[in-house]
Amino acid sequence: MNFYTLIIGTEILNARREDKHFKFVRDELKKYGHELFATFIVRDELKLLQNCFELIKSDKESVMFSFGGIGCTPDDLTREIAADIFTSKPVVRHKEFEKDILDRFGERAYPHRVHMADLPENSKLLFNPVNNMSGFSLEDRFFFTPGFPEMAHPMISDVISKFFSKSALKYRLTLLAKTSEETLISQMSLIPAHIELSSLPIFIDKKPNVELSLSGYDENEVREYFTMFEEELKKHNIEYRLL
Repeated sequence: MNFYTLIIGTEILNARREDKHFKFVRDELKKYGHELFATFIVRDELKLLQNCFELIKSDKESVMFSFGGIGCTPDDLTREIAADIFTSKPVVRHKEFEKDILDRFGERAYPHRVHMADLPENSKLLFNPVNNMSGFSLEDRFFFTPGFPEMAHPMISDVISKFFSKSALKYRLTLLAKTSEETLISQMSLIPAHIELSSLPIFIDKKPNVELSLSGYDENEVREYFTMFEEELKKHNIEYRLL
């Protein structure tokens, strides 16, 4: 599975608000052995949101957590765009959500708030523990929540626990070597794509160092390729330590 977050909010990009969703989702997924595949922070802009949803939909392994844009103000575009991209149909009135809105607001639900119940066809509601103004999901893969962290985060915690709690854990080995990245580039080129390679250059006491890490689901395979780096460092008498 490829986990995406789509964080919608012009106010984040123009520095009026700070994002609180990225770290939360990253850490919540980590509890179950998952990692984020990509994160987007985007403006409330029609074409941009369409392109983001199209990109995520095109990935057959995608799971998306979307934050923001499901209210009733003119800049809340998520519901209509999601309906178009993910169902190729217009929004429809979700009767259960409509009832929740009317129960909470009565006549004040009209003329605007009631439109929050206009959702993509076959949407399932995500319970909002703060005020019962729901998020929604499609295909148990695409999850749409409010921009408010206190509302959205309990929804996402529940979703991850319910649908994505089982994962094979990755095995990781890391070293810090007193050399530059260039020393190990030939070995790096031999690492297969399914093993995650991370090479981070670091200056310590004004001298080049490199933190190199490999991770994958097969412990023996990761260790085999990691040993290749250790042997190269030993051959050139380059000092390193395991992290």
